Amino acid sequence: MKDWRYWLSEQQGTLTAIGIFAVMFAIYATNHPAGFGVNMVQTAANKGVLLAFVAMAQALVVITAGIDLSVGMVLTLTNCVASAIVVGSAAETALGVVGVLATGLACGALNGAIVIFGRLQPIVTTIATGAMFYGIALFLRPNPGGSVNETLADAMTGRLFGFLPASLVVLALAVLIIWVPYSRSVVGRAAYAIGSAETAAYLSGVPIQRAKFFAYTLAGLLASIGGLFLTFFSYTGEAAYASGNAYTLFSIAAVVLGGVSLMGGRGSAIGAIFGALAFRTIGDLLFVFDFDPLWQPLFQGVVLMLAVSIGAFGLFQVRNRLEWFG
Repeated sequence: MKDWRYWLSEQQGTLTAIGIFAVMFAIYATNHPAGFGVNMVQTAANKGVLLAFVAMAQALVVITAGIDLSVGMVLTLTNCVASAIVVGSAAETALGVVGVLATGLACGALNGAIVIFGRLQPIVTTIATGAMFYGIALFLRPNPGGSVNETLADAMTGRLFGFLPASLVVLALAVLIIWVPYSRSVVGRAAYAIGSAETAAYLSGVPIQRAKFFAYTLAGLLASIGGLFLTFFSYTGEAAYASGNAYTLFSIAAVVLGGVSLMGGRGSAIGAIFGALAFRTIGDLLFVFDFDPLWQPLFQGVVLMLAVSIGAFGLFQVRNRLEWFG
């Protein structure tokens, strides 16, 4: 197979997600009451990056054939933490940001350690830890409140050069600084090998434990960046159980829309990002076309079910597991 054909086959899911998002956003922009403009793009970007960061986190774990049902609660917890410590002078704010990111890293590392050394199923582990993270968030913020450094918040949710959403720039930097080096590293390649065939990876000497630990830890870090941005947008912290669960479920739909196989071993965080942006645009389209709010959750639930089912369609013609990853 020629190189370009192999590349096209490998990136099919990502390219499909980009196409879906482009079409849906074009429909949204052309039908928006205010018309296409920098303010509309900025608002859409600020809403989209929240799910994009959580989807990136989910993608890292799903590639290893795992799943993280705590990512939404990590976002909620770090939102509450940020509303308490990302305040004060520039130095204090910087230390607060470091503290929030460290909280996300610790949550992810805990998930990874339990899955690896406790030998528990990821779905069981992350349900339990997600409940723990929510409990801590509720302890920190029994009622909505807190604050955040407004200068930093305005900068992160504003525009660069008058037209470029700063939130998209941070998202792009996260891809360049976290995803690209990770995907090309030994542990990144090992994550794909584990998702494809863990037993074969083990027999080949692949560092399975280290790869899984890095995947879960980086997932916690990415979810914490989402929690930071949630604080930047809302200027407050809230232990919102429903919101945390929604982000977790939507992240699963986003990674599947982005071409990440729920069986593991296929896909990329970039595809998950565009899957998240496409999924978020669905909600915007419902608003633009004045869809009855009472029916919106049902419609989004149907989309979620269809998105998760996409990953199973390709299995109908697969005779053995090696063909799926061939």
